[in-house]
Amino acid sequence: MVEVMVRMLRRVLDSVVMSERHHRHYEDLSGPAVADAVGPNSILLLPIGAIEQHGPHLPMSVDEVIATETANAVTASVGDDFDIWQLPTLAVSKSNEHAWSPGTLWYSPETMMSILMDIGRSLSTTRAQRLVLLNGHGGNTTHLVTALRELRLQFGFKTFLTHPSLPPAYGGTSTEDELGMGIHGGLNETSVFMHLRPDLVDLSVAERRVPEHLVDNRHVRFGGSVSFGWLSNDFHSDGYIGDPTGASSERGAELFASAVETMSDQMAEISTFEFRR
Repeated sequence: MVEVMVRMLRRVLDSVVMSERHHRHYEDLSGPAVADAVGPNSILLLPIGAIEQHGPHLPMSVDEVIATETANAVTASVGDDFDIWQLPTLAVSKSNEHAWSPGTLWYSPETMMSILMDIGRSLSTTRAQRLVLLNGHGGNTTHLVTALRELRLQFGFKTFLTHPSLPPAYGGTSTEDELGMGIHGGLNETSVFMHLRPDLVDLSVAERRVPEHLVDNRHVRFGGSVSFGWLSNDFHSDGYIGDPTGASSERGAELFASAVETMSDQMAEISTFEFRR
């Protein structure tokens, strides 16, 4: 009974928070209102997540939830300051490194690029000049960097890519205990998700899954100078890479707050960015 009441209270609180954000959700505008509300100084913010396996301790929704909730928090914090319009989350993306896992939803690289171009084409009918891709799935990173230039070339947007946290495989940091390789379903990601959706995490089935044998490599490793192709089950059949066993919602709350603060600062610079002065 107590658990049911807690869940009901959480839904009520979530609905209150969401109601405060609706005025900055793009899809809540009427068709005619878009022409007036979205102007040359507006920032269009597109959260991009994924529906993919994250091991037995996490649901497939991790990246979608983190991307959406980060966008919600940033928009609620500085949306009015920088005229941010939050687009509907692109929940499915390029997750084919997890294609081995039944149930993972993924677009091919070609489909993903086509979808982004179609979204860009649609948004080019507004007066907005700035488009930000907020990426919650590390496996999208290189593809989205390419998309930035294509969107700029085809539709003239000033385009930007940001992350709730830069993926360790692309130069971001991971914990020392994870040897810098907590890249998928590890300590930090699990902690952030515990903060956002604690009822969907099961740490009782979590184990350490760090590729220890790569630690002495100077170049060929996650975050090293030599990139390599990999699938999420190359290192262990569980399909996650890191050590989530010490995850906590308290750690997740700190990480989430830091991500929102950093991204809010980023929006300040994005709002005034120009190629030439």
